[in-house]
Amino acid sequence: MSTSNPEHPIDRLQDRLSRLPLRERKKLRTRRAVQAHALRLFGEQGYDATTVEQIAAAAEISPSTFFRYFPTKEDVVITDEYDPIMAEVFRDQPADLPPLEALRATLREILPQMFDEDLEVIRTRMRLAAEIPAVRARMFESMSKGTHAVLTELVSERTGRRRGDPAVEAFCWAVLGVLQGAIYRWLDAPGNGLADVIDHDLEFLSRGCPL
Repeated sequence: MSTSNPEHPIDRLQDRLSRLPLRERKKLRTRRAVQAHALRLFGEQGYDATTVEQIAAAAEISPSTFFRYFPTKEDVVITDEYDPIMAEVFRDQPADLPPLEALRATLREILPQMFDEDLEVIRTRMRLAAEIPAVRARMFESMSKGTHAVLTELVSERTGRRRGDPAVEAFCWAVLGVLQGAIYRWLDAPGNGLADVIDHDLEFLSRGCPL
């Protein structure tokens, strides 16, 4: 963990968001409000029974405005702002740390703060992704274009390899597979902290997954 900046990652994220132009801050507030209404309705009446029109009405926006913020109903579940702060904290790690150790240090720093801030929201989103096929499919698509792309860029920077390097691609997919598996196991046994489960599994990956 870098000691040059004592701020918590969520504080850094909030600071970054507070420096956005007013128009972007308003968009972010609206997006979060719509997501909160959507998750509440999904909990009350089920995902499939909840329509975009109902979510829009609860958030006091039009359906067309909903789709300006979320391209699909599934996106209202999977959208968050964590990838940029992950990238910031990863880049702060000591340059001599290998990519996997830099990622472990990043997640050890970020995840507890995320859970302090949004534990129930995160749990609800992950449960929906695990249980609703359409959400799970959209999350995989988003992961490929979002988190995987961010992680590929970070690993390429740290190793000096090009982004299209097959080894970088394989490494990043292996990491995302471990993260996904840890999330499913955590949902089944929430008594174990997700940060600990993820770190344990990434350490296992770092040793070549010996069996």
